[in-house]
Amino acid sequence: MRGDINPQPTMFSYVDLESRIPESHPIRKIRSILDEALDEIAPWFDEMYASTGRPSIPPEMLIRASLLQIFFTIRSERQ
Repeated sequence: MRGDINPQPTMFSYVDLESRIPESHPIRKIRSILDEALDEIAPWFDEMYASTGRPSIPPEMLIRASLLQIFFTIRSERQ
């Protein structure tokens, strides 16, 4: 079962995450491109996952995390 995306923006911080990233930062452009690409492949993800069972981590979140790891040269998932 494919999990839902629930970002919980205020779970650990009272400061809006969007306000921490400058408007001119390149990650904002990358995010808009990635949002479009993930919207296109979302139906494929729906077909791959079963309709019953325990919900998984949404594949979109895993892709986003991997790309951030690559862009910011984070060597491991623990970092």
